[in-house]
Amino acid sequence: MSRRTLPILKRILSSPTTTATRSVTYMPRPGDGTPRPVTLIPGDGVGPLVTGAVEQVMEAMHAPVYFEKYEVHGDAKTVPPEVIESIKKNKVCLKGGLKTPVGGGVSSLNVILRKELDIYASLVHCFNLQGLPTRHQDVDIVVIRENTEGEYSGLEHEVVPGVVESLKVITKFCSERIAKYAFEYSYLNNRKKVTAVHKANIMKLADGLFLESCREVASKYPSIQYNEMIVDNCSMQLVSKPEQFDVMVTPNLYGNLVSNIAAGIAGGTGVMPGGNVGADHAIFEQGASAGNVGNENLLEQKKANPVALLLSSAMMLRHLQFPSFADRLETAVKRVISEGKYRTKDLGGDSTTQEVVDAVISNLD
Repeated sequence: MSRRTLPILKRILSSPTTTATRSVTYMPRPGDGTPRPVTLIPGDGVGPLVTGAVEQVMEAMHAPVYFEKYEVHGDAKTVPPEVIESIKKNKVCLKGGLKTPVGGGVSSLNVILRKELDIYASLVHCFNLQGLPTRHQDVDIVVIRENTEGEYSGLEHEVVPGVVESLKVITKFCSERIAKYAFEYSYLNNRKKVTAVHKANIMKLADGLFLESCREVASKYPSIQYNEMIVDNCSMQLVSKPEQFDVMVTPNLYGNLVSNIAAGIAGGTGVMPGGNVGADHAIFEQGASAGNVGNENLLEQKKANPVALLLSSAMMLRHLQFPSFADRLETAVKRVISEGKYRTKDLGGDSTTQEVVDAVISNLD
């Protein structure tokens, strides 16, 4: 050993050992730790199974939330008034899937909730999870969808027997506010690009108005790149080069389709979180279409994937200003996925819902 290195070595050995300290990243206001009430709608099929998973994890974390539970089912004609009042009072709701009957005269309770509470923005975050193999890497897409108008809002009537008219209503007000939300989200989350998805080459007035609104809002955010893409081309680009997308803003129907494609690319609907938000209320649920709601086999075997709703619950905790609890929950879920020991059938495993929940709880810091 050279003479030059000896003093350095002595200095290192004689210096006191330092222990890692947690840095302060969030300064709450007095009273912010008060437990918050959350309206809970377990829903249909596997809904109670996955919402039950969330309840267990929240209890294990001692998260400052408590649930007001209401039984609501998708075949009901409307949402009970007491449920609407609970969400209005609590401002936040966690919801399992509601099975909407195909055809017939039953309206979607999801649509009723969004309209009644003016929850106009749907957000689905589609991203690669470490340890979960997918065809594409570097996928990190946020789909922001207008929730209250367009074809998906269910304005239909029979003109004469055998002729049905389905109305697509697009307004300047709703288009502008969803564009503002998309750009504000991008600005606050250090996102670099917003893509407006449309079909204005055919629906020149309706989608043309949507694009016009997006362009006006984009001009106020010069630091964020803005582009536009026709929805059919967008679908093809998603499955071939998904890494090109960052934040997408869409009218109602296109967003439903695009978010499910993005979820499938990034790992499946069982792991993609999402939420719906308005000026006063928010509903958190599985991000992409809950197609497994009515899967009787999953229900009987108790093997529904709880990951999407657990990650949606982390989004809910951040919305409630409990970021450290959200971080703990997200980290635990990602560890379980990365280790690969406990996975439900849709992720290539054979674990039960409870086994995944137990693994998440054991990974909580």
